[in-house]
Amino acid sequence: MPTADDIPMCDVRRRDEGDLGDCLEVLAEVHEVDGYPVNWPECPADWLARPTQLAAWVAELDGRIVGHLALSPAGAGDVAPALWSSRAGTAVADTAVLSRLFVSPAARGHGIGALLMSQAARAARERGLHPVLDVVASDSAAAALYERLGWSLLAVVDQRWSPEQTVKVRCYAAP
Repeated sequence: MPTADDIPMCDVRRRDEGDLGDCLEVLAEVHEVDGYPVNWPECPADWLARPTQLAAWVAELDGRIVGHLALSPAGAGDVAPALWSSRAGTAVADTAVLSRLFVSPAARGHGIGALLMSQAARAARERGLHPVLDVVASDSAAAALYERLGWSLLAVVDQRWSPEQTVKVRCYAAP
């Protein structure tokens, strides 16, 4: 896994309230380029900074926020925690979900996504939780990153996001 020393001028730190505006600008750029999130949220700030989050981090490159990742407890509709707990013989509550990961298209190729994932996975383990995540199956770039970092594909499943929308997602667990 990369460290901050591997990425020139990159800093990963806890997100604070003052970062939300810059994070939302990057998220809007990512949505326009990559279609993430698939459904633009009605209130993007609430989607990004959910009250149930355990922690969230931002990545800065040359003093500008270029990436984000959050860590949350397993939610009622999360498939990856249930798959991992079934496979590992543990409780769903023993997992933590990495989510809201995005990196500015202009800042990609510097290992920022991997650096954010390393930070969040370490924080999950420090809490005694096993990191898991899911990603829309069509996001091959994200899946390639997770697999390159040694995350295990648990399953590809249909997940109901709303009464009108079912999405195929790839569920992963950290090594």
